[in-house]
Amino acid sequence: MGIREIAELFRKGSLSPVELTTDCLARIERLNPKLNAFITVTAESALAQARQAEAEIRRGDWRGPLHGIPLALKDLIDTAGVKTTAASLLFKDRVPAEDAESVRRLKAAGAVLLGKQNLHEFAYGGSSMISAFGEVRNAWNREHIAGGSSGGSATAVAAGLGYGAIGTDTAGSVREPAALCGVVGLKPTYGRVSARGVIPLSTSLDHVGPLARTVADVAVIFAAIAGYDPGDKASVDVPVEDYVAALGKSLQPLRVGVPKEFFFEDLDAEVASAIDHALSGLAAMGAEIRDVDLTVPTDRTLQIAEAYAVHAEFVTRSPELYQPETRRRISTGQNVSPETRLECGRELEQARHDIVSVFTDVDVLVTPTTPISAPGIAELQKNPDLLRPRELLLLRNTRPVNVWGLPAISVPCGFTETGLPIGLQIIGPHWGETAVLRIAHAYEQATAWHKRQPLSS
Repeated sequence: MGIREIAELFRKGSLSPVELTTDCLARIERLNPKLNAFITVTAESALAQARQAEAEIRRGDWRGPLHGIPLALKDLIDTAGVKTTAASLLFKDRVPAEDAESVRRLKAAGAVLLGKQNLHEFAYGGSSMISAFGEVRNAWNREHIAGGSSGGSATAVAAGLGYGAIGTDTAGSVREPAALCGVVGLKPTYGRVSARGVIPLSTSLDHVGPLARTVADVAVIFAAIAGYDPGDKASVDVPVEDYVAALGKSLQPLRVGVPKEFFFEDLDAEVASAIDHALSGLAAMGAEIRDVDLTVPTDRTLQIAEAYAVHAEFVTRSPELYQPETRRRISTGQNVSPETRLECGRELEQARHDIVSVFTDVDVLVTPTTPISAPGIAELQKNPDLLRPRELLLLRNTRPVNVWGLPAISVPCGFTETGLPIGLQIIGPHWGETAVLRIAHAYEQATAWHKRQPLSS
């Protein structure tokens, strides 16, 4: 069942938030040793929140569809009184005094928070192989990566260890693991969801977004966390739409842009086949498919410079508390001059301005989320020099969308012969989350990919 269906059962009294939370905690206890999805499980406080939600709903104080729903958080999102480690020894005992703004909004909506999920250390990677708490494993096949950096969040959702999660996305870290784990992941427009209280990687590129099993569930969670935050200088005061109500509205007319150059290059054969089938499906649903040409930004200088600025003091003072590969990646930004960083910032703003014109001819862009499916863990452990090239390949199609600051979603669109998920990326114009969600939902409902469940669940 989806979040809205569960919410109705809560209101009727035929299902209890305590029962649902207890079930999720039991699944975490059973499956987390195999998946390593959670760093911290807050069982006691989750049950207390569930009991409170049950009492409030029974007396008619219903806060909305997230009231009593068990969710979890990527462990670089601050939680008052609960460790927020960023999967690093540097912060292994860090306990924030305040909640991140997104957490505050989830609590206001009545969500039950199950704990903090494993990730690629400080979000600086696309595999979740590098973590002080061990690598995250894919719920569909534990011998493969879950993606990153929100790998723990994606594999937890896939395995049913909660009904959704909040992740972060700097180069694809919500969408890429969503694709590799067969779930739905949304990166909103830059400034749509507050990043206040989230340990940054690259402040010009960081986005906060939800993961869940279905588009409808993502829309429900997104509706709770979206909106202006005057305490976040990157937040933009644009009205929040009714994302859930928009899901069932007509798609017609629909113009789908397909940027073959760059995004469709060097695809794994099974990924290419799945994407072709998905595009045919969209055409059968009435979409007009158009080829488009894009100038795609690929420079990573701004990200590495901003990441070094965040960590310069810590990595100088306590380098031994970083995983060696994370320390190496951070150090690549130390020689970027202030002038270069400023110029990169200007180029970012120009790219965000220029991409607007693309959407005069199309409503959305559609690409593969990742060019390949999830690599095997043993191969990457045996050949560590392959790790970064594989991550960069996995993030190739998602990274430009962060530069543009556009909303984008990954939805399941197939599986390889060995049972690994494949994702379809739908990209909309700035503040176009409603259209992105509506199209993703229509495609999802016209297919059966979202109905599959991994054996580990």
